[in-house]
Amino acid sequence: MTPNKIGITGGIGSGKSVVSVIFHTLGIPVYNCDEESKRLTVSHPVIREHLVHLVGPDVYQDNTLNKPYLANYLFASAQHVQQVNGIIHPVLKDDFRQWAAKQASPIVAMESAILFEAKFEDVVDQILMVYAPLEVRIARAMQRDHATREAIESRIRQQMDDEEKRVRSHFVIVNDGKTPVIPQVLDFINMLSEK
Repeated sequence: MTPNKIGITGGIGSGKSVVSVIFHTLGIPVYNCDEESKRLTVSHPVIREHLVHLVGPDVYQDNTLNKPYLANYLFASAQHVQQVNGIIHPVLKDDFRQWAAKQASPIVAMESAILFEAKFEDVVDQILMVYAPLEVRIARAMQRDHATREAIESRIRQQMDDEEKRVRSHFVIVNDGKTPVIPQVLDFINMLSEK
């Protein structure tokens, strides 16, 4: 039986990871796109070959990714980001499909901050957005990443606007620090079970 595939998304500091932990606690496997893309960027031969061709042989050193070297390339232009994403995202998408097919659970999830930007919506059945007010997100991300407000705001501007994500998602969980999250997750899972 093919599992019901859920995409968990939301802006920086929205609490996607909190929702993923709740899913995991309920026995629902979660594929973390951020972690898996890091793994694949180092280990996948197609990604390695294309990155070396695009960026140069110094992008890998001693069989590990030369992050500062790649970062310099990425920060040089938005086109460079698109080129690198064009190498990594198709492999990540395929890896998720293979991973999902191996799971015994009737529901699996993918956590991705850039689910829409990476065009991952075609590999999931439902999109669950975790929403928090902008000021709450900024405060959380500053504390979590030990970053300045300016750095967090810059990262937020690089992602799709939360209001657009809300419109394009099937279900929204509010994580504003006041509204309990667990009952909302349970409501969502119960809704899936009824379909």
